[in-house]
Amino acid sequence: MFPSFSPTPLLMIDTLTIPTQRTTASRLPEVDFDQLEFGKTFADHMLVVDYQNGEWQEPQIVPYGDMTVSPANSALHYGQAIFEGMKAYKNQDGEIFIFRPQDNLSRLNASAERMCMPAVPEEIFMQGLSQLIRLDAEWVPNFTGSALYIRPFMFATDGMLGVRPSDSYRFMIITCPVGLYYNKPLRVRFEEKYVRSAEGGAGFAKNAGNYGAAMYPTKLAQEEGYNQLIWTDASEHKYVEESGTMNAMFVIDGRLITPALSTSILDGITRRSVLQLAHDWGMPVEERKVSALEILAAHAAGTLQEAFGVGTAATIAPISVIGYQGEDFTLPTAPADAFSHRVTAALAAIRSGEATDTHGWMVRVQS
Repeated sequence: MFPSFSPTPLLMIDTLTIPTQRTTASRLPEVDFDQLEFGKTFADHMLVVDYQNGEWQEPQIVPYGDMTVSPANSALHYGQAIFEGMKAYKNQDGEIFIFRPQDNLSRLNASAERMCMPAVPEEIFMQGLSQLIRLDAEWVPNFTGSALYIRPFMFATDGMLGVRPSDSYRFMIITCPVGLYYNKPLRVRFEEKYVRSAEGGAGFAKNAGNYGAAMYPTKLAQEEGYNQLIWTDASEHKYVEESGTMNAMFVIDGRLITPALSTSILDGITRRSVLQLAHDWGMPVEERKVSALEILAAHAAGTLQEAFGVGTAATIAPISVIGYQGEDFTLPTAPADAFSHRVTAALAAIRSGEATDTHGWMVRVQS
């Protein structure tokens, strides 16, 4: 049975007041919001809290800046580092909402358990998030396709060489305004040599090593003209796992098909949201093994209607070309009423407040 997390009721906790050191020189006037590169422009402040002597210390919000770590820092040597990705949005009235933060906390702590790290208390996470975004509210963009990307992360801080769990850790949250992650459909290919993750491994966790190990095969694919890979299973290289850093989805003959969760596949929050909307709309949904050959057979039969990746950064990333064993297969252009377009629009409407948030996904940041 694969590890999983369950959402708890959404609420913003306000019982903790976090000491805050405001920046004396905001960088906001220097930012060109029309020319944002994803992940390169960071807001003025960050949340920092250390874990020492078996307990979390007092959190602080301080100006964004560099840190000093020991050359023997155990995260650098042994890889105890995890992270999350989430977004905050402005609605039409200028109010700020975060998309499903409680789910990110639950998944962060599932990753922490897998990596032998302490769980982050809900009070620190939720209140830290709320207070940080209130402070940097002017950094939340409001043009189409934009958001404030939020990166919570934790890493080991022991300065000791020894293969064992660290005794000390640091949890932080940094934020950055972003626009669209991809601006055109993707060219991808099936990966049949390298492995992102194996059953029984840590593929379901958002630990840094998963992403570092994926860089070389991705680089090879990009040199061949592809944007990303479709990862396949470690034992047979037959079954779809993920698409780059996203969950993979296919519409075949009117059915939404996606690989079932396992210890090698991330339980994506965007994935959850897309599947929920499909269920809401009465669309047949199948979470199961899906092979490369099944995808190609559907393409040959004309029943492969759509292929796309889903994730926090890109939300929905349509796939236009799939490569397999040296041959490229071009997918039909999805019509305006295609599922991927409708679900993209539906999520955008929920996040902007134009549509009713029937599932309670949006959490308002108190002003």
